[in-house]
Amino acid sequence: MEIALGLLVLVAVVCAGSALGRKLNISVPLLLVLIGVAGSFLPFIPDIELNPELVLVGLLPPLLYAAALRTSLFDFGSNRRAIGLLSVGYVIFGTFTVGLVVWWLFPEIPLAAAFALGAVLAPPDAVAATSIARKVGMPRRIVTILEGESLVNDATALICLRAAIAAISGVVSVAGIAGDFVLAVGGGLVVGIAAAYVLTMLRKRIRNVAINTSTSLAAPLVAYLPAEAIHASGVLAVVVTGLIMGTKAPSMPNGAARLSQRSNWNTVQFLLENSVFLLIGLQVRTIVDGVQDDSLGAGRIWAGCIIILLAVLLLRPVWVFPATYLPRLIPSVQRKDPAPPWQFAAIVSWAGMRGVVTLAAVLVLPEDLEHRSVLILAALVVVGGTLTLQGFTLPALVRILRVQGPDQREDALNQASLMQLATAAGVARLHELRTDDDPPEVVSMLKRRTQERGLAAWERLGRPSAETSTPSERYARLRLAMLEAEREKVLELRRGGEYAHEVLSAVLERLDVEESMLDVSLDEIDPSGGGGGEGVAKPGGECDHLESAEPLDVPRGAFCEDCVREGTTTVHLRMCLQCGNVGCCDSSPATHASKHFEATGHPVMRSIEPGEGWRWCYQDDLLG
Repeated sequence: MEIALGLLVLVAVVCAGSALGRKLNISVPLLLVLIGVAGSFLPFIPDIELNPELVLVGLLPPLLYAAALRTSLFDFGSNRRAIGLLSVGYVIFGTFTVGLVVWWLFPEIPLAAAFALGAVLAPPDAVAATSIARKVGMPRRIVTILEGESLVNDATALICLRAAIAAISGVVSVAGIAGDFVLAVGGGLVVGIAAAYVLTMLRKRIRNVAINTSTSLAAPLVAYLPAEAIHASGVLAVVVTGLIMGTKAPSMPNGAARLSQRSNWNTVQFLLENSVFLLIGLQVRTIVDGVQDDSLGAGRIWAGCIIILLAVLLLRPVWVFPATYLPRLIPSVQRKDPAPPWQFAAIVSWAGMRGVVTLAAVLVLPEDLEHRSVLILAALVVVGGTLTLQGFTLPALVRILRVQGPDQREDALNQASLMQLATAAGVARLHELRTDDDPPEVVSMLKRRTQERGLAAWERLGRPSAETSTPSERYARLRLAMLEAEREKVLELRRGGEYAHEVLSAVLERLDVEESMLDVSLDEIDPSGGGGGEGVAKPGGECDHLESAEPLDVPRGAFCEDCVREGTTTVHLRMCLQCGNVGCCDSSPATHASKHFEATGHPVMRSIEPGEGWRWCYQDDLLG
C-alpha cells in the first residue's frame, strides 16, 4: 500500500511540477530538484534511499533508448569526432584529474576510491543539458554534440568505475583494464547491432499494434541484459540499438505502430526523466545526515566538496577548448570541418550538468569503504551545484554570447519545400498506377487531398494568425467542430444501447484518429517573427534560375489584380522576379501566380508577405 501511494504521489508531483515549470517558464528539471530538496526535509516524508540497481537497470536503459530513438544516426556520424572526444576522452580525463584532486584533498581516502569518484563525476547528465539546450534554442550542432556525448559517456564512465572498484579490492592490472575495456566496447557494439537486427525482423512481421509497441518497450532490456551477461557495456548496447531502431523506424511498415511507439516512448521518457530529478532532490537529507559523524570533520568535508565542484566546473573548459581547436591544426580536418566560433566551445564547456547517474553510480561503491559517505556527499554537491549554477545561468550565457538557435522561419520554409517534393512524388506515383477504369472523381479526390496537405505547409509561412485564417486552418477548425458533433451523436446513441460496444468503439476510434491529425496541423507554430528565408537550404539540388534571378522592389500596396477583376479571394501574395507581376498563391482559389508561370514560363517568384524573402522556382521545384 505504501509503495502504491508513493508512486501515485511521485507521478502527481512530476505532472504538477512540469505543468508549473512550463507555465512560469522555469526549467522543469531544476524546479523538480528544488521541490525534491524541500520535500526531503519535511518530517512526514520518509527517508528516500536510491537503489543503484533500480537506476542503472530500470531507469538508465529506457532513458538512453528513448533519447537514442530521437537522435539522428547521420548527425551522430557527422559529429563523431567531437562526440568521441567528449564522451570518451573527457570522461577518462575527468576520471584521472578529479580523482587526483579528491586524493589531494582527502589523502585518507584510497587513490583507487578517489578515481572511482572521478569516474562517477565525469559524465554530464543525459537529460539535463539537452532539455535546457532545446528550451534555450541552441544551434542544432551543439544540441547534437551534447546529445551524442550524453548517450555514450555513461558507458565510458561505468567502465572506468568498474576498473576503479576492482582496483579498490586489489585485483586489477593494466592488461586487465585494457582487456575489460575492449570487451565492454566491442561486446556492447556487437550486442547492440544484433539486438537491433532481431527487433527489426520481429517488428516487420508483427501487424498487431499492441504487440508491436510492447516489443519496442522491451527493446532496452533486450539489448542491455545480454551485454551485461557477457560483461560488455549494456549501456552502449542500448544506445547502439536505439540509434539503429530510430533510423529504421520510419521505413518500417505499419504506420499505426509507429505512431503508438512515438506516443508511448514520449510518455515513458516524460515520467522517467522528470522522476529522476525529483529523486535527486529527495536524496539530500539522507546524504547530508550520513556525514555528520565522519572523522574527517564537517568543515573539512564541506570545504573539500566545494573545491571538487569547482574542479569539475573548471576542468571541462580545460578539455573542451583544446579538443575543439587542436584537431583543426591538421589541414585535412580544417578543410572538412572548419573551426566553430569560440562561443560554441564556451557553451559546450558550460553545459556539463550532472544528474541521477552520478548519484546512482556512487552508491555502487563498496559498503565497507572508509569515508564512503564523504564520497556520496561530494557527488551530491557536484550534482546540485552543476544543476543550479550551470542550469540557471546557461540560458543567460547563450543570450550574452548572442548565439542563435534554429531559425523557425527557415525550418518552416524547408518543411514546405520538402512537403512539395513529397507531394509531387505521390502525384507522380498516382499517374503511374491509375487506369482507365479508375473513376475520375476518385483520382481527383486523391490529387486534391494530397495537394492540400502540401499547401497547408506553405500557408503557415504567411500572415500572422491574428489575421484572416488560411483555407487549411479554417478547414481544420470547421472539421474539428463537425467531429465534435459526430462524437456527441455517437455517444448519444451509445446511451440508447442500440449498438454493440465494439461497433461504437470502432467508430469513435476513427474519429479520434482524424481529430489527432487535425490537432497536429493546428499545433504547428506559425513563425511570424522576422528572419525571412534568406540563406535557406535548397532541397533537391542547385538551380540556375534561382541563382540568376534579379531582386525586384516590392510595390507598395501590392495586390493581385486578377483576384480583384475576377472577384476571388487572395490568401498570400507572390511576385514574379522576371516581370514583377503580383499574383495569389496556390492556396488561393484562383492560383494566379502559378497560372502566370504557365502562361509566360517565367520560372522564379518570391513571397512578398511581410517579413518573408524566400523564392521558388516553378520549373525545378526548388526553394531558395
